[in-house]
Amino acid sequence: MATNISNLKKLSISERILLVEELWDSIATDKKSDDFEFDSALKKELDERVSNHEKGISKSYSWKEAKQRIRKAK
Repeated sequence: MATNISNLKKLSISERILLVEELWDSIATDKKSDDFEFDSALKKELDERVSNHEKGISKSYSWKEAKQRIRKAK
């Protein structure tokens, strides 16, 4: 890999966050899905979570609520 991490660290935090977002987006839209596969147990778990979310079974939290729950757990 030709990327030098010290050069990336020269970017501002917001620039690095944008870069990470672009990297994630490029991974999500890459057509080479055979480059990465979940094992069957993980795929089953993720499918179940998506299904529960779509059925309204699972509970979701806003970021504000999630931060509050994390802080209370400490």
